[in-house]
Amino acid sequence: MAEEQKIPYKIYLTEDEMPKAWYNMRSDMKVKPAPLLNPGTGQPLTAEELTPIFCEELVKQELDDDTAFIEIPQEIRDFYKMFRPSPLVRAYCLEEKLKTPAKIYYKFEGNNTSGSHKLNSAIAQAYYAKKQGLKGVTTETGAGQWGTALSMACAYLGLDCKVYMVKVSYEQKPFRREVMRTYGASVVPSPSDTTEIGRKILAEFPGTTGSLGCAISEAVEVATKNPGYRYVLGSVLNQVLLHQSVIGLETKIALDKYGIKPDIIIGCAGGGSNLGGLIAPFMGEKLRGEADYRIIAVEPASCPSFTRGTFAYDFCDTGMICPLAKMYTLGSSFIPSANHAGGLRFHGMSSTLSQLYHDGYMEATSVEQTEVFEAAEFFARTEGILPAPESSHAIRVAIDEAKKCAETGEEKTIVFGLTGTGYFDLVAYQKYNDGEMSDYIPTDEEIAASVAKLPKVEG
Repeated sequence: MAEEQKIPYKIYLTEDEMPKAWYNMRSDMKVKPAPLLNPGTGQPLTAEELTPIFCEELVKQELDDDTAFIEIPQEIRDFYKMFRPSPLVRAYCLEEKLKTPAKIYYKFEGNNTSGSHKLNSAIAQAYYAKKQGLKGVTTETGAGQWGTALSMACAYLGLDCKVYMVKVSYEQKPFRREVMRTYGASVVPSPSDTTEIGRKILAEFPGTTGSLGCAISEAVEVATKNPGYRYVLGSVLNQVLLHQSVIGLETKIALDKYGIKPDIIIGCAGGGSNLGGLIAPFMGEKLRGEADYRIIAVEPASCPSFTRGTFAYDFCDTGMICPLAKMYTLGSSFIPSANHAGGLRFHGMSSTLSQLYHDGYMEATSVEQTEVFEAAEFFARTEGILPAPESSHAIRVAIDEAKKCAETGEEKTIVFGLTGTGYFDLVAYQKYNDGEMSDYIPTDEEIAASVAKLPKVEG
């Protein structure tokens, strides 16, 4: 016990210890993620084809499968210092409450106004847009964390920011919307009548609550039709996982300072940004054969891309105007139920993570909404932080794994990602506390109907 007390409740890094380069997991993958395809030709997209959509430097990062470390520009590192390094917390209180021999750590990414890890990539993407001389950017947002983070980054750099927010979240989380507007962003509920694709989706699905796939379609349309604008995305893409690797790099540096090696690493999974960021350096060691870890992706049972999806090429958006990505997908026409973990309501998963999962380097599980909020409240009452619904998926499985250790007596070390806070998610907590929360799991028939519409692509 005396030795354990040497490990503080919160492990912080000094500014000198903060990562100076992002880590690219693809550089160590034996089987690289399949390339993005042009939906018209079925051929791999070139940099020239991507530059009308994304910033030039981000296109280079998106297509780079070989460079292990990409330097973080000094301007971005200076911005990071406003909220990084983030703490790695030893969950002593949670361990005691669970009466488990497991040692539990969580990387807390909620100590900034956006309330989540999303700012790690938002400032990077906004920086490259500004450096390119653009007027502004467009994007989608689910629960609102990404839109909030991007609006902050754009305000800091003097860029215009247009956000298409999934309609159900727009209605459930009005205060998140107002934070975005406070930072100068325009926020439109999606699908909307402000775009051609939005009007088409509304005609096909009257009364729809929307999805990230719908919002992406609208944001891409606006970016490509307005000179001086580019589209930026908060998850899924290789570039985003690259920027988010600061989470895992900081986590590993902190653990190494105390000679700690995790047995289990857990992250919630929607599109893959926080999960990919958290596991990056650990997965690198696993890919190189230097160490082994059990890595668990946790997704909502209402949108189970990994656990019930198909590994195939699919559109990243509902409007089917974006490039095709090979990923675990439920089909781009799949619109999840209006659950409260808005950031996990995407029909597909990162191509990088999909390939790693397909090759057996990680596992996945899905959990239902009510048991997620049960874990969230237990964690809040024990550790004193109100977690975001998305993060609470990881908390649920971390608690379950710790309980298994209590039953077996194994002293495993568990690390999970606490991606953000839940202070803008109080409507969801109210539903849970009032006993009005329900679980919806899509039927095999619903998923099959959506998957049947996958584009016919070889590979």
